[in-house]
Amino acid sequence: MTRGKQLPPPEKSALTLGFMRLSDSAPLVMARETGLFARYGLEVALAREVSWANLRDKLVVGKLDAAHLLAPLPMMTGLGAGGMRANLLTGLSLGLNGNAITLSRALWEALGGERDASAPGMAAALRARIAGSPGAEPLTLATVHLFSMHTFQLRMWLRAGGVDPDREVRIIVLPPEQMCDSLARGIIDGFCVGEPWNTLAVQQGIGAVAATGHEIWNNAPEKVLGVTEAWHNHHPATHLRLRIAIMAACQALAEPAQRERAAQILSQAQYLGLPAKVLLPSLTGRFSRAKHLAPMDAPDFHVFGRYCAGFPWRSQAQWMVRSSGALLGKDIGEEQCRALVQQSWRPDLYREAARHLGLPAPSRDARPEGLHAGCWEFEPGVVLGPDLMIGGGQFRLSAG
Repeated sequence: MTRGKQLPPPEKSALTLGFMRLSDSAPLVMARETGLFARYGLEVALAREVSWANLRDKLVVGKLDAAHLLAPLPMMTGLGAGGMRANLLTGLSLGLNGNAITLSRALWEALGGERDASAPGMAAALRARIAGSPGAEPLTLATVHLFSMHTFQLRMWLRAGGVDPDREVRIIVLPPEQMCDSLARGIIDGFCVGEPWNTLAVQQGIGAVAATGHEIWNNAPEKVLGVTEAWHNHHPATHLRLRIAIMAACQALAEPAQRERAAQILSQAQYLGLPAKVLLPSLTGRFSRAKHLAPMDAPDFHVFGRYCAGFPWRSQAQWMVRSSGALLGKDIGEEQCRALVQQSWRPDLYREAARHLGLPAPSRDARPEGLHAGCWEFEPGVVLGPDLMIGGGQFRLSAG
């Protein structure tokens, strides 16, 4: 492992990183609280934001040095979708999985959640309910941002049950921390959001989980460490130190004891400001679908260090661009897609940081998805996790 003194000196040492009130902000929070940022010569302040749009905008205008970002946002901001155009990039994923789809308790029970709480079973039951209620007002489901894995996973789950996400339900955007209140007030019928908001709905008795993100796509990409291209170009050594510190935090979070410690720290008012009992289920892999049900084993609900979780696969980025194009009602051409991915998704930066930590890193930028039910060796020394998708989906894309 390379020590901080052996690295190029940072161009800037006092940094402000933006994050959202989510359990998968743990790598940033733990890197600060355990002294990893300081070990690598960085003085980091963490700034909590209330919406993904706010977070992106503050990053773009320079109020933040780096941010906890939705995985599709670097590409889609580069495209100019969503109201702002800027060149963002990432050289580090902050983890895999972490989301779930929660329905109101009444809807979950009406769909037979007591009998078959599986993700495919709930999706099929929703299809049957819609088919049996012609002319009824469509259900309203919320996601956190149009260009997010939450949106993609919600649409994948609906389609797996035979529900047309564009015609048979209404999908709206809400900030994560507004989901539970909106569900309790009957404004929405369900949502796809990251933890701890699903668990909070379950513990409050207002919702029950129809599907976890892992059940929809095993080990899907989720959040990334985002910076502007200009910031990276002006601060390459600072960015390297930042990635190394956060990667070290991700590796530490693979340990169960660190997960429990993270829950206690994240519960503090300046971070998530929620009781540790709300944070523990997903972080420790003992996750409950409904208040009265026993916890289920979900060891991969959050993956921070295993399966080369931090590696930014360009094939996944290409899939996200194409999926986002479909939401925009336009076909993003191959050349434009490739250019967006090459500019914003930087596996070379991951490899650079991994070398300093002595961690394995894939030598190729693309991988197949939807083919593996268990762990598998991508290359010698590079073991990846399951990657099955609901409904049997698969894709093989170039590296972009």
